[in-house]
Amino acid sequence: MAEEPNNKKKHIVMVPLMAQGHIIPFLALARQIQNRAPTTFTITIASTPLNIHHLKSALSSTSPNQIRLAELPFNSAQHGLPPNRENTEKLNFSQQVKFCHATLSLEAPLRSLISRITEAEGQPPLCIISDVFLGWINRVASSLGIRNITFTTCGAYGTLAYISIWFNLPHKKTHSDEFWVPGFPQNYRFHRTQLNRYLTEADGTDDWSRFIIPQISHAMKSEGWICNTAEEVEPLGLKLLRKYLQLPVWAVGPILPPAELKGSKHRAGKESGIALEACMEWLDLKDENSVVYVSFGSQNTISASQMMALAEGLEESGRWFIWVVRPPVGFDIDGEFKDEWLPKGFEERMRDNKKGLLVRKWGPQLEILSHKSTGVFLSHCGWNSVLESLSNGVPLIGWPLAAEQTYNVKMLVEEMGVAVELTRMESSICGEEVKKVIEIVMEKEGKGKEMKEKAKEIASHMRKAVTEKREEKGSSVRAMDDLVRTILSPISL
Repeated sequence: MAEEPNNKKKHIVMVPLMAQGHIIPFLALARQIQNRAPTTFTITIASTPLNIHHLKSALSSTSPNQIRLAELPFNSAQHGLPPNRENTEKLNFSQQVKFCHATLSLEAPLRSLISRITEAEGQPPLCIISDVFLGWINRVASSLGIRNITFTTCGAYGTLAYISIWFNLPHKKTHSDEFWVPGFPQNYRFHRTQLNRYLTEADGTDDWSRFIIPQISHAMKSEGWICNTAEEVEPLGLKLLRKYLQLPVWAVGPILPPAELKGSKHRAGKESGIALEACMEWLDLKDENSVVYVSFGSQNTISASQMMALAEGLEESGRWFIWVVRPPVGFDIDGEFKDEWLPKGFEERMRDNKKGLLVRKWGPQLEILSHKSTGVFLSHCGWNSVLESLSNGVPLIGWPLAAEQTYNVKMLVEEMGVAVELTRMESSICGEEVKKVIEIVMEKEGKGKEMKEKAKEIASHMRKAVTEKREEKGSSVRAMDDLVRTILSPISL
């Protein structure tokens, strides 16, 4: 492709999977690319109407010309889903796989968008940055002579484990509970309990396999992958991922939510369950590193029995805590939270003795994690939450629930030493176990002290990775510059 005239802005189209944990990092990546080359690119984020509506609300305070938003028509009812379901929230197990297959219907609207851009600007977009789960976009880009780059919103280690296990189904080739995953060193072992239900049941012909495996395969044909991590944070994961993919991998992280989404209801499309000021006032009264923060993300929850055990353990630990509570598995995750899901009188006791703050629906997570009083994050260990915690030097208690979260926890425990795993997915648990793990992580000496020091070290690595002073550039800044150069370079047809 001939180089474009210098006086014309080059167009990048970005297409995330319709899920909050993907849309928000895509927006943050768009901001980063824009900041590196403010006069070079026009960036359009394309998604379905309801997701675009949420993004418009979030970006209403910023210039509309900075990042454009484009709607891709989508009718969930045509795919056997409830009406107006345009992202992965509020979908049950069987609906989620239908939803994933339904994303294939976005091909025609995407082609139409690209045609409109080409007609309006006299040239096609220079690049399409697509979600790893929308690998079919590589086929669209190739057919139109447009560069395609894949963005994985996860870390390198978790991404490699996820794609390799799906691609190879290594647990199906052994009767042992432990198994080796291609792409990892021979002495590394994964465990069946780290696999979610649909992966355990997968045989290569099931509905999940028929969606995920082709998407990964297509994505591996793109020109390279962007990874939300930093060289200094995941040296092993990046080395292994590059070797497995045999493609460039740009580590441009940590990519955290843009400023306009911090503390905002738009960050998760939900109203916060507490005023930011009230939350900060509560934390201000607590000692440094003394508070346990508990949250399982915008789309996850635990069972009723697990919730009861968690409450008992938090109370027995005697530690201060903030807990973002959501209805348990089997109930509407965004519905009203009922007292019966907690020990009798629990919330009243916590309020009276000021030991615990229960927040409904959603809390100001970044602000809580950056507060000096927060000592540990009990988390599902979704990658966005991991980055937010470690960027503030806060160690984690892992309770993985879905996706690549168990692999993230494995890395956090075994490679980084910044976490302990409490339990995983549907496993039963008792209050005593919760109390014991909290005590380990919060102790001022021993393992707790080591984890805190390592978490602070990683926070320092993250800051250096995105630092730019005179001629000195952090690794993620250099990676972003290289990514921009690649996007601008002529495409090989």
